[in-house]
Amino acid sequence: MSLACGIVGLPNVGKSTLFNALSEGAKAEAANYPFCTIEPNVGVVGVPDERLAKLSALYRPKKTTPTTLDFVDIAGLVKGASKGEGLGNQFLSHIRQVQAIVHVVRCFVDPNVVHVEGSIDPERDVAVIDTELCLKDLETVEKRRERAQKAAKGSGKPAEEAKAELALLDRVRDGLDQGRPLRAQGLTEEERARLADLFALTDKPVLYVANVGESQLADPEADPNVQKVRRLAEREGAKAVVICAGLEAEIAQLPAAERGAFLEESGLTEPGLNKLVRAAYELLGLITFFTAGEDECRAWTVRKGSRAPQAAGVIHTDFERGFIKAEICRVEELLALGSEAALRDKGLLRIEGKDYVVQDGDVAHFRFNV
Repeated sequence: MSLACGIVGLPNVGKSTLFNALSEGAKAEAANYPFCTIEPNVGVVGVPDERLAKLSALYRPKKTTPTTLDFVDIAGLVKGASKGEGLGNQFLSHIRQVQAIVHVVRCFVDPNVVHVEGSIDPERDVAVIDTELCLKDLETVEKRRERAQKAAKGSGKPAEEAKAELALLDRVRDGLDQGRPLRAQGLTEEERARLADLFALTDKPVLYVANVGESQLADPEADPNVQKVRRLAEREGAKAVVICAGLEAEIAQLPAAERGAFLEESGLTEPGLNKLVRAAYELLGLITFFTAGEDECRAWTVRKGSRAPQAAGVIHTDFERGFIKAEICRVEELLALGSEAALRDKGLLRIEGKDYVVQDGDVAHFRFNV
């Protein structure tokens, strides 16, 4: 499943530093000037899941494989990007290729790292990005309106459908003109489906990342800039996480054995990146199911609402094509009882058919015949 989150923001807000921390060695150039990253870097990041580690401890397999998520480091946008400023057209095309946006907002103060707008102001910075994306979407909507207007002049059912589409496009255009992204316009699922082929930039779900300095980590929620990011996210029904990208980059460079002590010294229970990756995973509407055995314990990704044959197809297309049934148990019950035999004795190992909707935390064995 090829799904990606694009990391966006103004220049010098910490996007590439965050990307380097996420990908642990995918060295996006981090420099104190705009546009140091032109071609988007892609990092494949393991999704942290303690359930997989516990399954591995139970089965002691030859191999343990986490599920992954792609992050794309997209160069900083500036005012005028929608008109090509700062290589804006190229960067906007990169955003169009991802399924969700991780919007990094600078909340740290550092006189040694210039701010492209001259000061720290999360609300203004987010507005700059949203405005450029809205302007680009306006161009797309206008082109679609022109086609709808021509079709509406005809007769019969096609003309009536074109008129309904034109009314929707007019409403969306007005919202964009006021700086409101599509995702914040209260569109119904049916309306969103009708506009899906616009591939609108502002319809992508967003996760806000408040990038703070180490000194702010002691009580980030008391920081006025973090509070502004929280309020911005709440207004959209989005989520926000607080990260110190610089500290996370340091943690990522440490040997695994030393990270626990470093986290404890920093007052953290886990790397902030774990929260970020999990939040991005949820943002994309994804869930995890597992396969477990002596050869391999593995986490797999499916979209929420997927049925058993679709989940089987993630492992191999033959599994979906020849799906017969699935043996399903819950990971927490397997870990508590210690074996599939114990689950079977208690009636907790279920046989499910083609209509079964896979749940996060299912452990599955698929039966198939091709």
